[in-house]
Amino acid sequence: MTHKYIGNLTLSEIVAKSATSHMQIYCDEIIQQSEQARMNINGHKTKEMLIGSISKDPPPHLMLCGVTVDRVTTFKLLGIHVSSNLKWTDHVDAMVSNAASRLHFMKQLNRADAPIRDLLHFYTTIVWPILEYASLVWHSELTARQSKVIEDIQKC
Repeated sequence: MTHKYIGNLTLSEIVAKSATSHMQIYCDEIIQQSEQARMNINGHKTKEMLIGSISKDPPPHLMLCGVTVDRVTTFKLLGIHVSSNLKWTDHVDAMVSNAASRLHFMKQLNRADAPIRDLLHFYTTIVWPILEYASLVWHSELTARQSKVIEDIQKC
């Protein structure tokens, strides 16, 4: 028996204010192609997000394999929390929360008298990458408050 998996497929469409979205057509084509390749798409795991100013009549919800796709205001794409308002609040909050839980574990190691070399290794391999992951994408758009929150978590 052979298993096939598709992960992290992302479709984008730019729609002018007076134009009609063709995303349902694109989704139907992908479903057809995946069926021909004997691969399944899980409509329950699929999300839709509208970005930018939306007219008073947003496009209809997408359907995949008979399932209405959830329309969300934020989702995680390749480890980055993307928001429909293109602000980084959700990403920074999630990143800082994740780093804080790892720093808590590091404090436990310190209380257990772990050598400083091990603590430094833990920080550089387990904590620091959380705070730096894909920073080229989001760092230049942070508010002063968001930058301070990231700096403060590193001072703990």
